Amino acid sequence: MESTVSATVFTTSPRDKIKPNMTNKTQASCGVTEVSAHPAFIFAYSLVFLISLVLNSITMRVYFCSSQRVQSSIMVYMKNLAAADFFLCLCLPLRIAYNATYSITIRNIYCSFGATAFYINMYASILFMDIIAANRYLKIVRQLETHALQMVRTARHISIGTWISLLAMSFIYLILLLQTSWDLDPKLRCESLHSHNLRVVYKIIHCVAFAIFLFVLMSLVFLYWKTLQKIKQAQLSTQTISSSHKFNKSKRNMLVLVVVFCVCFVPYHLVRLPYVFSSDCTFNILKELTIMLSVLNVCFDPVIYFIFCKAFRDQLRKKYLQRSSEDQT
Repeated sequence: MESTVSATVFTTSPRDKIKPNMTNKTQASCGVTEVSAHPAFIFAYSLVFLISLVLNSITMRVYFCSSQRVQSSIMVYMKNLAAADFFLCLCLPLRIAYNATYSITIRNIYCSFGATAFYINMYASILFMDIIAANRYLKIVRQLETHALQMVRTARHISIGTWISLLAMSFIYLILLLQTSWDLDPKLRCESLHSHNLRVVYKIIHCVAFAIFLFVLMSLVFLYWKTLQKIKQAQLSTQTISSSHKFNKSKRNMLVLVVVFCVCFVPYHLVRLPYVFSSDCTFNILKELTIMLSVLNVCFDPVIYFIFCKAFRDQLRKKYLQRSSEDQT
């Protein structure tokens, strides 16, 4: 009873004024509107969108509008991560409009294509962060070897395969969603559009997504631990200041990647499965708070680009100096 009251108070918005007939028990106990319709979330999403749009526009310009043709595998993975972040950023206005209006058209577009694109790009970011960490691990731990993961051609194939896999999984959900009835009140959540078969597929997809996340998390922790071991061994075997600085920098880079991943994605995945399988209204608020944390990833990732990729720093510095010289003339 207490969780029901808190959810109702928190989601006070014009959408709550109309109470349509609901067949789903969760909807009946938790209200008909998304928690993200609260003005605080709309403002937060708008702020994140503006900041991430600026940062990711700069990133996309550096990566895709530069004259540099020579690429490394890390550059290929970074470009794909940047693309995933940029497209996720472009999904935010539709999410904001969905929660700020009563439009049936906006609701239908968001629940079908908008939400699907949002989660495709989120999991693309998760997977590419793991691939980048593995690439960095091989560069530190196996310096004398050239692994397939570090080859540009292989990097392109892995990137294409990652996108195709995510699109295929989302395509199944989208086809079933488009076959369901859309004649529902626009104030209902997207889950209200789900048929029985679609609810089953919805839960299966989230279980698969959680398994992917768990694998990535475990591999990131393992890679960071093995990298620390290698760095400690290297530091004991060398006394030069330059080598020590290089090892400390490598350790810091891996730590930044792991911290950003854990802060943005761990809370969301701890809440998402209970939200999908439970009717407890408390998970509505927790789900939206953790989605906000995951969206912050599009603001943090430009820091990863700057730290991990020397080519990115060089291109950014080159563009800054070029603009400065143009302003002076």
